[in-house]
This record gives sequence, C-alpha cells and structure tokens, in this order.
Amino acid sequence: MGRTSLSIVIVNYNTEALLRSCLESVYAGADGTTTDIWVVDNHSCDNSVSMLRSSFPFVNVIANSENVGFSRANNAAISQGRSDYILLLNPDTLVIDDAIERMVTFLDEHPKVGIAGCKVLNRDGTLQLACRRSIPTPKVAFYRLTGLSRLFPQSKLIAKYNMTYESPDRMHEVDAVSGAFLMIRRKVVEEIGLLDERFFMYGEELDWCLRAKRAGWTVAYHPEARIIHYKGESTKYNSRKAAFEFYRAMYLFHRKHFAKDCSHVVNGLIYAGIFVKALLSWRRFLPRLGQRSDIRHSKSDTIPQDRNSESQTDRPTGEPASVA
Repeated sequence: MGRTSLSIVIVNYNTEALLRSCLESVYAGADGTTTDIWVVDNHSCDNSVSMLRSSFPFVNVIANSENVGFSRANNAAISQGRSDYILLLNPDTLVIDDAIERMVTFLDEHPKVGIAGCKVLNRDGTLQLACRRSIPTPKVAFYRLTGLSRLFPQSKLIAKYNMTYESPDRMHEVDAVSGAFLMIRRKVVEEIGLLDERFFMYGEELDWCLRAKRAGWTVAYHPEARIIHYKGESTKYNSRKAAFEFYRAMYLFHRKHFAKDCSHVVNGLIYAGIFVKALLSWRRFLPRLGQRSDIRHSKSDTIPQDRNSESQTDRPTGEPASVA
C-alpha cells in the first residue's frame, strides 16, 4: 500500500500576512505526507497572489477574477486534485506542530471516519466551541438561540449544539466540525458530492458533515491535532455582506434539511426568527453608516480611509453554522 496523499485547500481573501504565516506553519508540520497545496484567491485587493508566486512557487494558485464564495472556490481546487484526503484550511490559522500528520494518521487508523476536525484554539489559547458541534435541528437551535445552552452547559439535551458537556481533550464522534480545519476522504466527496455552492461563506461545512453522516460515515473530533484560528480576518472587509450571508445560510440550511419535516406554522416561525435576528444584526451598521456620511461631508473627507481599520465587532456574532 502506497503512502497516503493529501491535498490542502486554502481559500484566501485579503489575508496576505496571515496566509504567509499559515503556509509556513503547514510546511513546518507536514513532512511525512505527500502533499499538494492549493490556494484559491477570491479576487483579493492586497498582494496575496504576487506573494504566493514569489515566496511559495510550489503552491498551486487559482486567482479568481471575482469573489465566488467559499464553497465554489474550494470546489475548484478539490476537483483538480487526486489525493486520498483533502484538508480545508482557513488562511487565518496556524497549524501547531504536526497537527496535519496526526490527522492523516488518525484517518488511516479509523477507516469508518469520513470527516475529521481538530481542536481549534482562539489566539488566547481558549477553545473555539465551533470545532465540535451537533447538527442544529430546530430543537437544538432553539436551546442555543434562547441562551438556555449557556445556562445549562452540562446538559446533554440543552447544550447539545456545542457539546460543552464533553471533554475537549477526548476524541469523540460529533455531528460536525469546523470548516477552519476539516479533513475529508476523497472517497466521501465522490460519494456525497462537492460543497453546496448555494452556501456562499457560511453553513457549507455543516451541510457537508450532515450529508456524510446520512451516507453512513462517521464525523470525528480529534483533539491531539491542534491549530490556532484568528477568526474573522476575511469577513471584516465586508461585514454587511458577511452578516447577510450568515443569516441567509441559516435559512438555506433549514429549508434544505428540515423544512419538509416541519409544519407550515413551524417553518414560518423559524423563518421569522431568522429575519428578526438579521434585522437586529443590521441595526448595528446604521450608526456607523451615518457617521461615515458625516465624515464624507466634512473637511476630513480628503483623508483616505484605511479599510483595514474596520472593526471586527462589525461581523455577525456567533458561529457561522448556528443555523436552523
């Protein structure tokens, strides 16, 4: 039997410095696996593409002429690879030590596992809860969105979404893992299909994991592999678009997987709840828009505004996949 091969796919949007650090960490920790690396750039306005071609000549670069979204960009690279495994990796991550090798070995040793994710840490070393989740059925989503899951974090019924009752240091089966580091067998992709391109930038990994589980594969959380995820560095460049796609993903996910099993009344309540939460999210942009209007009419309008200074607090709160 030959050595396992791996394709690493990174979708980039205006994260040049973080992308460089990410790739350096990948090269430092993936020595034992035959690896080809793909970076799909979604029409960045920085120097990401030129940096890649000058500093990482062995990386396969796909430079899109527009931002086609996370799913479509990943699919473009996945379709061109022929490796045994595929790793979706965010550019705003740092791979810790030999995390990639540990995950490859884990899949080699667990043939029933179709998708696996690692322990994802915030920059301060705390756990990102989105790295191991349950599928947000209407009941699971209700407990999360009402805040009950935070009040009862040890309840296997109420805290099911983020599985806070499970030790983050123990390997266990989950419903879904984070798209920041998601390793999948090509055999699974061939069976269930590529990422659903209707999801522009949120919810696609949940959809993939659910489809894999319905096809009989196990989704697993493997904490011995670890990364750091500097969340939200791409979305901060267009936070209003991110907010719109965040709530659109909620709607799409429910309509695709659960609407047919719910009554018209329940579906109506769920869609209304999503709409209200989207409106509340968008309210945060209105003062900022007004302030910018004032600035445009002042003398300071002659001073170029640094788009990189846009606050990350303008992004939608919560995890991208808290849908339904």
